[in-house]
Formats: sequence, structure tokens, C-alpha cells
Amino acid sequence: MTDQMHPAAPHHLPFFVPGPDGSDTLMLVMGIFLVATVLWVGTLYWKLHSLPERMAHRTHKMQFEIVAVLGLISLFTHMHIFWIAGLLLAMIDLPDFSTPLRSIAGSVERIADAAPDGPGIEPSEVETKPAAHPIGRAVAKEEAGGHA
Repeated sequence: MTDQMHPAAPHHLPFFVPGPDGSDTLMLVMGIFLVATVLWVGTLYWKLHSLPERMAHRTHKMQFEIVAVLGLISLFTHMHIFWIAGLLLAMIDLPDFSTPLRSIAGSVERIADAAPDGPGIEPSEVETKPAAHPIGRAVAKEEAGGHA
């Protein structure tokens, strides 16, 4: 073989043509670019997929766990309706019914404990005091008011 170039060949080859040693620089650069792009798109997909969960967590929503489960279901089943449902749940504010109900239950328990007639006490067992003199009742009310 001769080292002479063909007379129709250009004297300067572009950078994307591989050299005679077989090293392809453009293929190496494009391979690195492809791997970096796939990783970036994957990260973008994960951030987008966890968007409803992050929204519900940031605003301390009561339905945070439901939104998280819907996100996992949509990830594993590839049914996007679950992701949309999670996004909608993360965006709306559900009313808090449990706090007022707990308060009512606590108040009812206190009222039930303070009642003089318990379930085991017969009405005849409750002591009855004879009616006191009207002046004595006024003095008793003043003493009770002074202590409170």
C-alpha cells in the first residue's frame, strides 16, 4: 500500500471523520452526552412524578399519605389517572372533622364524669339535706364566692 492520498480526496478531513487508528472522538462525546441526557431526563421524570407528594408535604395536608400512595400506584401501574387524582388531592384542602369531634367527645366525657348520678348509684342513696334558713344560705353563698 502506498501512503499517497487519492487525488479527489480533500486535503483537510472534518473533525467527525474517524482517524486511521480507529479512534472516534465524536462517538465518545455523543455517548457521554447520551448518558448525561438520559440521567437528566430520568431525574426530571422523578421530580415531576413526586410533585403531588411534595406539594402535600409542603403544605402539611391531612391527606398526605393518600397522595403518596396514589403516586406509588401510578408509578408501578403506569396508569396516569392515579397521579392526576393525587395531584388534585394535594391541591384541595379537605376540612378537618376529627378535631371538633374529639373536642365534643372530650366534653361529653367530662360532663358524664361530673354527673352526680352515676350508673351504680340509686336515687334513694343520694343524701338530701333539709332546707336551711334563707339567711344561712346567703352566708354560705358569700363564703363560697370568696373562695373561688
